[in-house]
Amino acid sequence: MLGNGVVGIVSETVNKWERRAPLTPSHCARLLHSGSDKTGVSRIIVQPSTKRIHHDALYEEVGCEISEDLSECGLILGIKQPKPEMILPDRAYAFFSHTHKAPKENMPLLDKILAERVSLYDYELIVGDHGRRLLAFGKFAGRAGFIDFLHGLGQRYLSLGYSTPFLSLGASYMYSSLAAAKAAVISVGEEIATLGLPAGICPLVFVFTGSGNVSSGAQEIFKLLPHTFVEPSRLPGIFGTAKDAAQLTRTSKRVFQVYGCVVTCKDMVEHKDPKKSFDKADYYVHPEHYNPVFHENIAPYASVIVNCMYWEKRYPRLLSTKQFQDLTRKGCKLVGISDITCDIGGSIEFVNQTTQIDSPFFRYDPIKDSYHQDMEGDGVVCSAVDVLPTEFAKEASKHFGDILSEFVGYLASTKDIKKLPAHLMKACIAHGGTLTPLYEYISRMRKSDDSDYMLSFCICRETSKDHAHHFNKKYTTLVSLSGHLFDQFLINEALDIIEAASGSFHLVKCQVGPSSHAMSYSELEVGADDEEVLNKIINSLTSLANPNENQPLKQEANKISLRVGKVQDSGDKKENDTKKKVGVLIIGAGRVCQPAAEMLASIGGMSSQQWYKTCMEGDFEEDIDVQVTVASLYLKDAEEITEGIPNAIPVQLDVSDTSTLHKYISEAEVVISLLPAFCHITVATACIELKKHLVTASYVDDAMSELNEKAKTAGITILGELGLDPGIDHMMAMKMINQAHVRKGKIKSFTSYCGGLPSPAAANNPLAYKFSWSPAGAIRAGRNPATYKSNGEILNVDGKNLYDSAVKHRIPDLPAFALECLPNRNSLVYGDLYGIGNEASTVFRGTLRYEGFGQIMGILSRIGLFESEPHPLFKDGKKSTFRMLLSELLKIKSEELDGSLRGEKAISERIISLGYSKQQENAVRAAKTIIFLGLHEQKEIPASCKSAFDVSCLLMEDRLAYTSTEQDMVLLHHEVEVEFPDSKLIEKQSATLLEFGTIRNGKMITAMAFTVGIPAAIGALLLLGNKIKTRGVLRPLEPEVYVPAMDIIQAYGIKVMEKIE
Repeated sequence: MLGNGVVGIVSETVNKWERRAPLTPSHCARLLHSGSDKTGVSRIIVQPSTKRIHHDALYEEVGCEISEDLSECGLILGIKQPKPEMILPDRAYAFFSHTHKAPKENMPLLDKILAERVSLYDYELIVGDHGRRLLAFGKFAGRAGFIDFLHGLGQRYLSLGYSTPFLSLGASYMYSSLAAAKAAVISVGEEIATLGLPAGICPLVFVFTGSGNVSSGAQEIFKLLPHTFVEPSRLPGIFGTAKDAAQLTRTSKRVFQVYGCVVTCKDMVEHKDPKKSFDKADYYVHPEHYNPVFHENIAPYASVIVNCMYWEKRYPRLLSTKQFQDLTRKGCKLVGISDITCDIGGSIEFVNQTTQIDSPFFRYDPIKDSYHQDMEGDGVVCSAVDVLPTEFAKEASKHFGDILSEFVGYLASTKDIKKLPAHLMKACIAHGGTLTPLYEYISRMRKSDDSDYMLSFCICRETSKDHAHHFNKKYTTLVSLSGHLFDQFLINEALDIIEAASGSFHLVKCQVGPSSHAMSYSELEVGADDEEVLNKIINSLTSLANPNENQPLKQEANKISLRVGKVQDSGDKKENDTKKKVGVLIIGAGRVCQPAAEMLASIGGMSSQQWYKTCMEGDFEEDIDVQVTVASLYLKDAEEITEGIPNAIPVQLDVSDTSTLHKYISEAEVVISLLPAFCHITVATACIELKKHLVTASYVDDAMSELNEKAKTAGITILGELGLDPGIDHMMAMKMINQAHVRKGKIKSFTSYCGGLPSPAAANNPLAYKFSWSPAGAIRAGRNPATYKSNGEILNVDGKNLYDSAVKHRIPDLPAFALECLPNRNSLVYGDLYGIGNEASTVFRGTLRYEGFGQIMGILSRIGLFESEPHPLFKDGKKSTFRMLLSELLKIKSEELDGSLRGEKAISERIISLGYSKQQENAVRAAKTIIFLGLHEQKEIPASCKSAFDVSCLLMEDRLAYTSTEQDMVLLHHEVEVEFPDSKLIEKQSATLLEFGTIRNGKMITAMAFTVGIPAAIGALLLLGNKIKTRGVLRPLEPEVYVPAMDIIQAYGIKVMEKIE
């Protein structure tokens, strides 16, 4: 079964609250739709679950099979450990196994895995080149844990007699999404900022321990409140000089904000030798050299301790029971403990029990040393929930699956683990019934006698019989190893050294760090019959510990210190330094630019919380701020765009100035070109030379396609056609088509309709149409020939007849819109692009307009108003009026001019008499349009106009423009007919996008600009996050682009209505 490409997803059974999934339906769609030859995944079978965050039907819709039976699966994925009896033989499993530490409670599972010849991959052991775990939920634990504690804090303060804004906050699981929970926290923050907190509980100080993912997640929520971070040394200062609470009046600034303080190990301990300062490397190896000071320097000023740090018993406690009892007697203001690490009896000694999501708090009374399951009474409230990430199951699953889906194909299709990428091969604990070489130490550790006594952190050189009896060896040494023992597999090297010298070892203690950043610690009793052999072993271990040092280990009082691996001090980052700055260059400052610039510049700010944190969390290795540079030929245009947008700067740029173009491109990670299509090649060539990604919303023409190999060689992606049409239309289509194909369906018919229109209220002219930019392009597009396929027949429409080919069209779910449709260029091209050219009997793409548009434009075209040839009336600089031009086009003699063009009746009759319209109604509407445009007026035509086309464009741009308050509208509608040969069923699917222009910050953002600019910005974000791996010239036709892009588009507020009949 191994490597057969069939993936199974188990139903989680370990905890009633466990709703996470290793892959979401979107991830499954991406894997299945891209094809097994590309992803390595041919089928996905999902065990049914009524509590999984994504319902079974959603998996089934994207092509997954729902079945209790996973026997056909070569790879089976889960989150938590399955029960041993669920393990199937000769398969690959991936989950958090917690077996590489060799804990007794998990060894039956490992024995079952070995007995069944299972290949076991542990997510915890998948580490990237940067040394960080790739698959983890730490930030989600921090987010959920902090929100949950704020929820309880409101209740606790109420029991103490204080009403606070926290009382309105729910627990994390009560919100439909992380974004919704954050919005609720923001609302609490707004109330604090405006109405304040009760003076009696201020200053309200949250102390965060540690600086890893858990702490980062908790601080992320904290930062949604009005806050100030203070250094640990400045904590006493925020209490001011007030001697009693009465002096803390409502006018004090501290009432309207909360305080945060991040403490690390250097703030928790001090060296026993007053002459020596804190040294992190020394502390990790010799914690016995340090005294705890957290209870003296930090705890007296904390209102809440948010515990996010990893702790081992060899280190001093953060807060012991006795220390807290003493603090309480002195009037300590501590209200609660949020132990997100759920370290029972650990760094905070009196947190001695776990709590549940639906019952997250207990109360500890330090004076009576008693525990209570309520919020009333003396003491502190404590929370210690061990499955916090599942409270945000939707977002946690997406974050996890975003990473897992990138390499699940390797695990699903590979039989020989030696052919796996290094980071996956190293994560394989067992294969073919044996432990893999990197994890052979597990069996060695299990064979070691399990001794529970504690020994000091050192290497003790002894010949004591008390130690020698373990091996029947004459000489023994107690060796303490500290460092990256397991993630870098140094423990194997250490054990090999001992055994190669004919020595023996006894494992006294083993503590494995929770992440690749944390140190692990092991105590080994090493023995040998010959003292020289033992010395040789110690020297070899010394060389392992200090590969660049030749000096021997320092020996004092028969003790030898040994440190394995390097200790890296990441230091303490200031709040403003924690975000990485990345640059995006947008070239072109037209209407489309502003929504793109606003979206990108909001990354890292409050305005992005509602969508970015939901859809993009985990896509970047660290928090980012996007610095947007808007470049325009005219600096004023760029300045107008960037005004009021933080993190956005305007610059002047002429793309023909190669040196300046290169300067600005080199300063960015991604470039978005919103220039006219003919300028893209210049920008693309520069991007290739400078190895920068490029995004455009324009069609990928032949010239751009020819850059494909050069872009691949440069290692960049040029992502074109990422706007509305083309762009969102591609992505909606590919999602529907690929989902149908995965379900073994055949596309019988594909029709797509798109139109940029005035909103009904703004369609207040005879043409029922308006232009948000120059009409020239739209008029020319209306004269392009069209080709499409209908019921197997290829139909061609000549450009001069395009307007007359318009047909009435109604969208069932939008019956109020009276629309018509015109064929849009060559639809057959899209049949090939979408992979349905030989499959679908109907392939049609059309342009939507309000009903009557085509007839009116057709009449105006026949009159000659769209002719681009120079008109004799303007020859030699002659001056003329609009009425004179109209009379020429309507063949009216000069002596009849005044009488013939006095009203719409006369004009409509003339149109009919010339044969330009056969129907009176259409002729009247055309006449109304002519009068509305002012073609009958006795006004002089500007000298810049040389043709009737120039005059029509001039008048349309003037008379058919939007006012500053009028809304435009975008309507995109797909209809797909799918036949399922096996069942003979025919399914009709539709997807509809309807968007209206909106006023933001006093500016009208058109729906067209919004739906073109936002996809382009999303393309840049996906490239920044390395979500798009393919290099070369691309369209958004692959799942790696359209799946995440459509998720973000909808989260950002552009909704797509989907329907299946």
